[in-house]
Formats: sequence, C-alpha cells, structure tokens
Amino acid sequence: QVQLAESGGGAVQAGGSLRLSCTASGDTYRAKYMGWFRQAPGKKREGVAIIYTDGTRSEYAAAVKGRFTISVDNRASNVYLQLQMDNLNPEDAALYYCAAATDQYIPRPLNPGNYAYWGRGTPVTVSS
Repeated sequence: QVQLAESGGGAVQAGGSLRLSCTASGDTYRAKYMGWFRQAPGKKREGVAIIYTDGTRSEYAAAVKGRFTISVDNRASNVYLQLQMDNLNPEDAALYYCAAATDQYIPRPLNPGNYAYWGRGTPVTVSS
C-alpha cells in the first residue's frame, strides 16, 4: 500500500503562484509513476502532470505546459512530490490530487484511471 498526503493548496489571484506538495509513505518502492490530477466542480478528473519516480521523464497536460513544473525527491524512505504552479488563471481552480501507479509502463500516463493510489486532495482557488 502507498499512502499519499497533499498540502499547499490555497487561494491566489490570477497570475500568482502556488506550490503543492505530496508525501508518499508505505510501500513507496512500488510506485513507478506519480502525478497530479485535478477535478473542478461538475467536471471529470483530469491529469495535470506526471513523473517517473526516478525523475527521468515527466509529462504535462497542454493546458499547464510551460506554467507548471513537477518534481520528485525519492532519496528517503518517503517520496516527496511537488508541483510548482505559476501564472495561475481561474481555469486552474480545482481540487488537486496526488496519485501513484505501480505499473512498469503506462501508455497514457495522464489518464487518472491508471492510478491505484490517491490522496484526499487539496483545494486551489484562483480569483480573477
């Protein structure tokens, strides 16, 4: 089992920045992919950014590419995932989730259906 806990959400004005953090504990060695997903009211959960837990590859949704940066620190027994979000706009407002997948290969890693482990989410509000 992999336990995930997010932090860092909050309210910001358009154009501002936030940094989300996620701590993964438990059987973290099993996590091959980790990522950030978001879900706005009335919308489906969508992938924002993912990264291999060894840090060798990352992928971003088109809507956030160039504004968000995902990073991972797996040097300790826990794994720490971060999402630096810059130049936020109201369309970025959502509940942001951290997730982990144990598959060795995922053809569409931004698809939330590929992830077995989820945190409870942290809210991001962006005012115009």
